[in-house]
Amino acid sequence: MSQPLTTLSPQGIPSSCTPPPFLPLHRHHQSTNPNTSSPHSICDLQEKFRAPIHQYEAVIATTQKLLRAAKILGVPVVATTQSRAKLGETCAELELESTHPTVVHADKTAFSMWVPEVVAALKDLPSAQPNPNSSTTMAKERQFDVVIVGIETHICVLQTTLDLLAHGHRVWIVQDGVSSCNPEEREVALQRLRQEGARVTTSESLIYEMTGDAGDSA
Repeated sequence: MSQPLTTLSPQGIPSSCTPPPFLPLHRHHQSTNPNTSSPHSICDLQEKFRAPIHQYEAVIATTQKLLRAAKILGVPVVATTQSRAKLGETCAELELESTHPTVVHADKTAFSMWVPEVVAALKDLPSAQPNPNSSTTMAKERQFDVVIVGIETHICVLQTTLDLLAHGHRVWIVQDGVSSCNPEEREVALQRLRQEGARVTTSESLIYEMTGDAGDSA
């Protein structure tokens, strides 16, 4: 039996942080840690999903916490909606357009967030690093450490992650920031994501990695 998604208080942000779905991270570069200059990605957190998604309010609270951290740390945000005309706008309490450094807020019909509008926005970010894994046909592609929250874990989050990994990017999945209608689908998807090479972490752990130092004035 799958375990329920843990509800975390949005007050859990470390006090040392001044602060988004794609999020740039981490100040002390290590191969296993996310980079602070990489984007934060919010996948399809829309009004129509509020009722059917398991513990949706917990996912929203986690996303709000990460958005506050992103704002303080100057981390860019990439967000998408799935068929917005049918499934509604991004949840208003996330305040993507008015409060946070949202680079792109794209509507899509594809399940993956890896759509032309998002790809173009990433290429324009000054924080991108050359991608050492790029082939000659991908020579101009740059590498990001991408943090993902949103829904559904086994569909849009999974397919977005697979596309990012295929293009040489590193991906962090925030376990308390993703969900599905069926919680068992979520658990199977998280296992698959680990097997495919994504890093699965929690919002609390991620924010402390982003901050890096208790004395950081950021």
